[in-house]
Amino acid sequence: MLDVAVIIVSWNVRQYLSDCLRSVAADLRASRLRGEVWVVDNASTDGTVALLKDLFPQVRVIANQTNVGFGAANNQGMRAAAAHHPRYYFFLNPDTLVRPGAMGRLVKCLDERPKGGMAGARLIYGDGRFQHSAFSFPGLGQLIFDLYRMPPRLYDSRLNGRYPRRYYHTDHAPFAIDHPLGATMLVRADVAESTQGFDESFHMYCEEIDWSWRVRESGWEIYVVPEAEIVHFGGESTRQIPAQSMINLWESRAQLYHKHHGRVRQSVARWLVQSQMTKRAHHAQDPQLKAAYEHIAAVWAKDGRK
Repeated sequence: MLDVAVIIVSWNVRQYLSDCLRSVAADLRASRLRGEVWVVDNASTDGTVALLKDLFPQVRVIANQTNVGFGAANNQGMRAAAAHHPRYYFFLNPDTLVRPGAMGRLVKCLDERPKGGMAGARLIYGDGRFQHSAFSFPGLGQLIFDLYRMPPRLYDSRLNGRYPRRYYHTDHAPFAIDHPLGATMLVRADVAESTQGFDESFHMYCEEIDWSWRVRESGWEIYVVPEAEIVHFGGESTRQIPAQSMINLWESRAQLYHKHHGRVRQSVARWLVQSQMTKRAHHAQDPQLKAAYEHIAAVWAKDGRK
């Protein structure tokens, strides 16, 4: 039996992945956890699979011939790891560096909380700046922040689904949240299995929000562990295709609203997004962005259904 099965989904981030894997190996030693690593590569073209075979022979590799999406690839890794009976699955983005002891502290948090089903780490950017790593479930308030200019001081507030920064101080106890950022998620194995993992109909973005929603609805608690620090560079895969990434984000948001909100809230959200995206398309100078805004408006007009 393993303590932790580490699952990393990668797409064209070879150098980040290499550093990430070294940090994971160091952390497993520091935390004294029994762990193994699965990398699911979504058809990278940058030599990722060759690098893994040459430099990390101990890592178990699943090399997809096509990009099956973030959630589906994570589920692949989880199914492969299940035969080793891990107590926890640790889903980790490749553009991260795990600080020594972080995984051990995440495991300790859930070990000490029988109703704890999921936990996330305290995240910082590569230059050491603070990064929000947990959020409230998205509603109309957060949608307004995404679509309209708001007073700068409010972006960091609970109105925008953020938890107070003081909660993240390293001496602060783990605190309950709605959902963590998908860059790092430790999930109890029986919770992962009973809630059926990621919804594979989300190709990219919002998968962790949807899964967290289902975990919470099943009666489990979710935490952030401030003592567990992980560096997250952020967006290294998605910035390679900016217009498509924006489309992926808003398609997934439409799907999330359709799945988890009632008709009234869906109707208000649909009107907000359609009107603002149509306006942005009208003013866009870049043809790709203009087409992306028009596409997003059309998707939301369909009520989030594909």
